[in-house]
Amino acid sequence: MEIFLVGGAVRDALLGRQGGDRDWVVVGASPEALLAQGYLAVGKDFPVFLHPRTHEEYALARTERKTAPGYRGFAVHSASDVTLEQDLARRDLTINSIAAPAGNISASGSFDLNLQDLVDPYGGQRDLRDKVLRHVTDAFREDPVRILRVARFAARFADFHVAPETQALMCEMVAAGEVDALVPERVWQELARGLMEEQPSRMFEVLRDCGALARLLPEVHALWGVPQRADYHPEVDTGVHVMMVLDMAARLQTPLPVRFACLVHDLGKATTPADVLPRHIGHEARSAQLLKGLCQRLRVPTDCRDMGDLVAREHGNIHRGQEFGAAALLRLLERCDALRKPQRFMDALWACECDARGRLGLGEQAYPQRDMWLAALQAAQSVETEGIAREAQARGIQGKAIGELVHAARVAALEPLSKAG
Repeated sequence: MEIFLVGGAVRDALLGRQGGDRDWVVVGASPEALLAQGYLAVGKDFPVFLHPRTHEEYALARTERKTAPGYRGFAVHSASDVTLEQDLARRDLTINSIAAPAGNISASGSFDLNLQDLVDPYGGQRDLRDKVLRHVTDAFREDPVRILRVARFAARFADFHVAPETQALMCEMVAAGEVDALVPERVWQELARGLMEEQPSRMFEVLRDCGALARLLPEVHALWGVPQRADYHPEVDTGVHVMMVLDMAARLQTPLPVRFACLVHDLGKATTPADVLPRHIGHEARSAQLLKGLCQRLRVPTDCRDMGDLVAREHGNIHRGQEFGAAALLRLLERCDALRKPQRFMDALWACECDARGRLGLGEQAYPQRDMWLAALQAAQSVETEGIAREAQARGIQGKAIGELVHAARVAALEPLSKAG
């Protein structure tokens, strides 16, 4: 029996990056042999076991054969005669098909990257040096999720490029309808991970180039070629602008709901009537409607869906907040439910800042609206509602009238921050 560390941990160590989860492959063993050594069987679709002490996952070397379209259509074969090279051949990219013998791994988890001991039958080290994302074998075409993975790795390793033959293969897979068979949960999982990478725009660039974006996110794909307003650098269309906004969100290290909102806040611009182009009047409501269908289709989590809806509807008003009177400031805070959910509102401001700075020449510009809205929120929160209610009740005022007094007090508190103030 031989044990190897494979995949991302080896790749990241060769790149000098901090590694994540470690994948272990066991060659020349049977399930019974591992169970006899205290391993715990946990795999449903193929033999995976938990180490008795570290509880890391160890998988028996296996091969896979395509039996039906889509992500789930595979027959798995695992036996003691499956070689390491056969197991590595089923992996997606050459840079993920490098193995390190477990004998080089210390008790602390570090391992000696002696290049003479690494098993690299498909040229992964070469492609790491050349910064290439290349598929291992033609078996790549059997799993459409790998298109999303290539796009995600392009977002993580922004200076890598997709090999021409891999690009051609992905285009063939899209044309054959393979991505149409992907389950929504898996699509969202890969998209969410890609949004959190170093340069998320690269993910959408790769998906767009192979045709997958039009199949998976047609609402986003439709933004390319849609003109911006004349005062928003007309040489940059809406698709390019959204990508700049996404990369700004990554630069500011925003959380996933903010990045998702940055992706979808301008969807409605793709359906702007021709007679109002390029002003995009009413695109906020159209964006929210398109977003609803997208979130239902991909089963987007509630926090991302709600943030996307809030920013889609209100980003224009948040940008123009310095023009508002006190009553208008309070109405927006109330529409955003900012008094009950202040953190969500602050995250929405973050997305709006990315939208404002994700434009040519504005990347280093300040976004004063953020500080203004935070001050407005603080002013509205500072109103002592319980004291107002007690005083009103002492004067015999009840019900809705108390709410009107609280509202008036908040408007008064916002007056110094308003345009009139």
